[in-house]
Amino acid sequence: MSEKNLLRYDIVGSFLRPAELKEARAKFAAGKIDQAELKRVEDEEIRKLVPKEKAAGLKVVTDGEFRRSYWHLDTFWGFGGVDHVQAEHGYFFHGEETRRDAAKVVGKLTYEPGHPDVEAFKFLKEVADEVGGVAVRQSIPAPAQLYCELICRNDELIAATDAVYPDHAELAKDVSKVYHDLIQDLYDHGARDVKLDDCTWGVLCDDEFWPAFSEGGRLKREEILQLYKEINENALVGLPADLRVSTHICRGNYDSHWAAQGGYAPAAPYVFKEKGIDAFYLEFDDDRSGGFEPLKEVPADKEVVLGLVTSKKPDLEDPERLKERIKEAGEFHPTAASALSTQCGFASTEEGNHLTEDQQWAKIKLVIDTAKEVWG
Repeated sequence: MSEKNLLRYDIVGSFLRPAELKEARAKFAAGKIDQAELKRVEDEEIRKLVPKEKAAGLKVVTDGEFRRSYWHLDTFWGFGGVDHVQAEHGYFFHGEETRRDAAKVVGKLTYEPGHPDVEAFKFLKEVADEVGGVAVRQSIPAPAQLYCELICRNDELIAATDAVYPDHAELAKDVSKVYHDLIQDLYDHGARDVKLDDCTWGVLCDDEFWPAFSEGGRLKREEILQLYKEINENALVGLPADLRVSTHICRGNYDSHWAAQGGYAPAAPYVFKEKGIDAFYLEFDDDRSGGFEPLKEVPADKEVVLGLVTSKKPDLEDPERLKERIKEAGEFHPTAASALSTQCGFASTEEGNHLTEDQQWAKIKLVIDTAKEVWG
């Protein structure tokens, strides 16, 4: 395993939004401040966050996703041919419906310089370089997540996609292309660590949920898994060798609620064989996530980052139990090629999960302290 894969401890990347930022976003939505003033507040809060991440002991820093409303939609809205619209419904989580924001196809997908994720990365790198001693990561939703969003959200939005892309194979090709261009643009601006956040695999592992992604019953589950694998892989073809690409596979994280359930077994032969991926950040924080046995499908030279510490609840896990679970996972994937993290971000959307900022940092400390005991 190359050195670029080994971290031992990490987090998924999003942080609870500070009160000042939440207030600014509310004022912006109400028309009380302009975009420039909102950006000023975002900049200020990111400048505060990065030194805190370093002081906590994190080796790789993020901007907390402080410029995002959603972990995925903000990226989609940055592509040409995609509009920000309101759907009839939000996403349905167990116990809660999300806000109704959605992405609508209005033309062929294109990539143009100045994508908001690149602009966000440029500022983060500038701050991290000033702080020194830390690497920088840009998290973006996976290519397959965009494809999925555009072909299965609701009948009206599906019809809009079909009007532009009657052949979904062409849509899949364009999704991979705009993502390749985005990742290459990030690299050209200094990014050497990009993480692809992906809820599609978690949904496809849910025996009750996956038929919603069958494109009207046209595709079997195995065909969807293969298609999504190819969409992701095609986006990564020809990227520079010194770019670390990881993927985080989640079952939904909204306001401490979840969307899907089931172990990784149905998807394991596909997702864990994705070409171009260096590390897999996997959710294992409760019984809903299933057991470790699917890890045997992960190649030995790939890193598995075990998401054993929940970001959904404030209670701290027992470090001894965490060490036991790391050992259990080692029966299926080498502990020497593994790491520890939270199972997801603390605020995949601006709502954030149900814990305080102090509890958030306590979770991070638990991850780091436990990993150091295990791996030294």
